[in-house]
Amino acid sequence: MITVAVVGCGQWGMNHIRNLSALPEVSVKWCCDVSTERLQMMQQQYPGILVTPHLEVLLNEPSIDGVIVATPTATHYAVVKAALEQGKDVLCEKPMTRSVAECEDLIRLAAQRQHLLMVGHVFVFNPAIQKLYTYISSGTLGRLYYLSARRTNLGPIRSDVDAVWDLASHDLSIFDYLLDGRLPVRISASGGAFLSPQRADVAFISLEYPQHIVAHIHVSWLDPQKRREITVVGSDKMAIFNDVALEAPLWLYDKGVRTMEPSLYTTYEQFRALPWERDSIVPHLPKIEPLFSEVSHFVECIQQRRPPRTDGQSGLRVIRTLEALSASMRSNGAPVIVAHATP
Repeated sequence: MITVAVVGCGQWGMNHIRNLSALPEVSVKWCCDVSTERLQMMQQQYPGILVTPHLEVLLNEPSIDGVIVATPTATHYAVVKAALEQGKDVLCEKPMTRSVAECEDLIRLAAQRQHLLMVGHVFVFNPAIQKLYTYISSGTLGRLYYLSARRTNLGPIRSDVDAVWDLASHDLSIFDYLLDGRLPVRISASGGAFLSPQRADVAFISLEYPQHIVAHIHVSWLDPQKRREITVVGSDKMAIFNDVALEAPLWLYDKGVRTMEPSLYTTYEQFRALPWERDSIVPHLPKIEPLFSEVSHFVECIQQRRPPRTDGQSGLRVIRTLEALSASMRSNGAPVIVAHATP
């Protein structure tokens, strides 16, 4: 039996507790939050759970094997560091910290103490994204050309981070997974802060990855439509992931463009025939909640003492890119070279 505690009982923390409670090999004994109202709510929903507003009380409990941190981003570093120092394995929600320096410090600490450090990049555990990864890694799409993501809605609006750190962190973690951990070489970002002068609520992001792969991300808290889409275009096939389309979230398109030397065009009909299209495929995907897969993976890693799929290094790569994006936005969209990226 693995004992897991949850720090932060907001909406996402409650989702963690719900999924952990469905695992027969897991005991959720403790949760912590600064809000007594939320703690009372958790005791009503889960009568056997122990609650405390004091983090040190929870971390001093020797029976706890793993801690899930679902608190505001600004508190991640201090909470995760305290948990690692007290001998706990940790799953921290995204973004892992507010800076590269904080990420690197937590990675060093986890390695020194031989504890697990996992980041909640939940879309990596989405069956549609995992299928998309197989399309890319197996060469089904051919040579990868570009990726494009849209993540927009009218809210929810956060006060601790801007829309880039809140929303684009999802797409950056997906790109990191699909591209096997390759950092973008060069990025640029511009946006607008319409609701609050301190935080951008809309942004347009351009990224250049190694092997001449380009990408674009549009994020917004201020949009009339909820969109959660990723388009991936290759030389042989194309794919679209639409997280809002629950019945068919992933489509594989057998579409492309014939390449022909201009001197070989003899008729206008040949010119018009350059684009081609065959049948599209909607793959069968298992009906499983990504967050359930994520917490199950965390528990398995604790049991087997193996590195998690979304480890501290994956969290660091996302934070490194987010820092570069923030620098570009402060410079009115000027291109920024991403540190430690390999062309």
